[in-house]
Amino acid sequence: MNGGGEADGANGGARGDEVGRADVGGAGEEYVARAFLTRVLEPGDEVGGRWLRELGAAEVARRVRDGRPQLAGVTDRRWAGLVARARDAEERRDLDIARAAGVRFVCPGDTEWPRQLDDLGDGRPLGLWVRGRPSLRMWALRSVAVVGARACTEYGSHMAATLSAGLAERGWVVVSGGAFGVDGAAHRGALGAGGATVAVLACGVDRPYPRGHTELFTRIAEQGLVIGELPPGEHPTASRFLVRNRVIAALTRGTVVVEAAHRSGSLVTARAARGLGRHTMGVPGPATSGLSGGVHELLRADAVLVTDAAEVVEVVGEMGDLAPVREGPVLPRDLLDPGARQVLAALPGRGAAQVPEIARGAQTTQDDTVARLYELRSLGYVERHGDGWKLTRQAVISVRAKRRRC
Repeated sequence: MNGGGEADGANGGARGDEVGRADVGGAGEEYVARAFLTRVLEPGDEVGGRWLRELGAAEVARRVRDGRPQLAGVTDRRWAGLVARARDAEERRDLDIARAAGVRFVCPGDTEWPRQLDDLGDGRPLGLWVRGRPSLRMWALRSVAVVGARACTEYGSHMAATLSAGLAERGWVVVSGGAFGVDGAAHRGALGAGGATVAVLACGVDRPYPRGHTELFTRIAEQGLVIGELPPGEHPTASRFLVRNRVIAALTRGTVVVEAAHRSGSLVTARAARGLGRHTMGVPGPATSGLSGGVHELLRADAVLVTDAAEVVEVVGEMGDLAPVREGPVLPRDLLDPGARQVLAALPGRGAAQVPEIARGAQTTQDDTVARLYELRSLGYVERHGDGWKLTRQAVISVRAKRRRC
């Protein structure tokens, strides 16, 4: 995966440099205008998205920069705020800073643009600032989001890392938000398995947040991708974290929530995935754990319960990508002939029984019962006491184990 992805990613970066230097005309003007507007419009602004759809990025940028004529759908106060932002925006400087940091700007229409993001309609990103060499479009084609609580338990961290490592080993890209807790464990699990991972940030990708994950983001950028909607140097806010989650949901084939309380932001990702027609999955936790309460609500709705990577792939993969059938341990009695098992089951747990009684319980003839009893005796399951037959100690243990399994 890394070989072809790196070539595509490098081409995408080269195109960004070339178009970023274009001052006017065609794709270059639109490209620079979108880079400018990432500094002016907040991520997920559907009003701004409608402007771009109806007028094009270059015209929207011109009007916001000039301050007139005012575009429809916003109050005078909001328009004044956008115009003030536009005065401070320096898209050329942003593109230069990004280029120096090894970051490229990818926008709709580029060959590297993941087309599934278009499902967000007017709320799709104006563009994405991408750090890392692989092709975002190619990696997103076979990706799964793994998200969950920041203050996760050891169980949540273990499940996120194990599940992500399993996905990576199966050739899937793990996408998460780079936060502490489940997100970080998911990224590390994929990296540890030598796999691919993408961190979607709610800030500029040149100054990733949280700072405690600086080393992790460096590793992700070297082995995978760090992406975001905001231009260089931009800081995260609570609203930007929530809006960022729609990108994680849209980018991937499905979202797995490992641990989440009832008000967890990861549930926003799951709901966005469901609204976009993506698969939603949840890893169950203890019924008494508040950190699993949100996951259990998802499962009570229409999310699919998953416990490992094989089950996730069964949901998001191609036809035939089936998880192995789960079965308990094979007991010696499971290897008996069905007729012999029937006779064995007809013997009482305590005391002895005579052949007619055993035959009635096994729903067979007395002759067949006698033959089966001697067969079972040779295998150590029953013993004869006068005219009666009873279970041996070995058989009693086997029967109890069978009942526990049922």
